Amino acid sequence: MIESLTKINYSLYPEVARIYKEGIDTGRATFETEVPSWGKWDASHFSFGRISVMEDDHMCGWAALTPVSNRCVYGGVAEVSVYVSKNCWGRGIGTQLLNSLIQISEENQIWTLQSSIFRNNTSSIKLHEKCGFRVIGYKEKIGKLHGQWHDNILLEKRSTKIGI
Repeated sequence: MIESLTKINYSLYPEVARIYKEGIDTGRATFETEVPSWGKWDASHFSFGRISVMEDDHMCGWAALTPVSNRCVYGGVAEVSVYVSKNCWGRGIGTQLLNSLIQISEENQIWTLQSSIFRNNTSSIKLHEKCGFRVIGYKEKIGKLHGQWHDNILLEKRSTKIGI
């Protein structure tokens, strides 16, 4: 049975790390090749908007917000991360997480959400579009992963409540 959203803390990080590693292993979720430590992950994300979906004490997926810059003019702009365990794909977990993250972001004065997704990660692009993100462009051959260049599709969602 799927439970309500749970805030991510230190005790849940092993499950976050497990799912993050699954994403790394796909070769289409991130340029990262190693799961960061709790300290690095914790320091890089906002203290709000760290959520997970649990099912019978097992994490199905997680989502979090990262500041895009430390400059004050970008204080209302965040980057979105959404990761769903491969055992839970196709069950609407990503949609639940991303829609909840959008609501949490607006409650915390975030007016623009951004996402940068590998071109071949079509399921993630479709998820973001389903939740109101729009494609605004791409970065061609922005980085290499295992010796291969990858493009990133850039998406954003502008709040209709905050920063208008």
